[in-house]
Amino acid sequence: MNERTGFVTQLGMDYETAFDVAAELEFDFVELLMDGDHERQRLDPAAVREAAADRDLDLLVHLPFALDIGSTYEHVREGAIRELVAASETAAEMGAEKGVAHASSKAWGPAWDDADLREILLDSVREVDAETPDEFEVCFENIPRGAFSTGNFPDLLADTEAAMTLDTGHARVDGLDSAEMAEFVARHADRISHFHLNDTRKAQDEHLPFGSGTIDFEEVLGALPDDWAGTLSLEVFTLEYGYIGVSKEYLDDVLGRFEK
Repeated sequence: MNERTGFVTQLGMDYETAFDVAAELEFDFVELLMDGDHERQRLDPAAVREAAADRDLDLLVHLPFALDIGSTYEHVREGAIRELVAASETAAEMGAEKGVAHASSKAWGPAWDDADLREILLDSVREVDAETPDEFEVCFENIPRGAFSTGNFPDLLADTEAAMTLDTGHARVDGLDSAEMAEFVARHADRISHFHLNDTRKAQDEHLPFGSGTIDFEEVLGALPDDWAGTLSLEVFTLEYGYIGVSKEYLDDVLGRFEK
């Protein structure tokens, strides 16, 4: 494989410090969470681009995920899509090559049919995909128990041209064990551009340090074809960079086994 590795920043992580740590730990990129202090209007795109380049790092982003692009209300949906596209344009100005987005809806379940919600979301995914800069790839993420959870995410892949971010913890919440995740990866590797690697001990979204849960990442990542050239982000809910470093050691060990 020709994979590149990085980590997702958390609220409270200054991007320059995150870039320093990433360079020290020999990551290839940082995935910057574009919310809070790093919301698009609070960022200087040129400064972010320069900071990443100075450390020889690539840049990815996690686009704002509270935007309801699956809203059943026309003007709410239009505004959410417009904001997501604007965030993507800022990310492209910063030099980011990919952004993670959520294909989900906050609609009141009893009032709306699941099939209708999925059609609304499919239209939104197509619109986002068409409106974002050509040099920037939006990778939609499997969201547990949502309109497009892991189980029915293949429907989104079949009905759009969008790329996917496979979140391993979310897949576990959706009931997949490691072998079933590996089957999913093998079947859809051509559309999976990015991974969120987060570990868990049970079917909960724990976002533990890599290797501290029960997901067999060697089995999951081993299902990728030899010519796969995507990105792998460690997504650990911590402000302590030491856990990122330990996760990187375990990830490097897993990836090293494929080179033997």
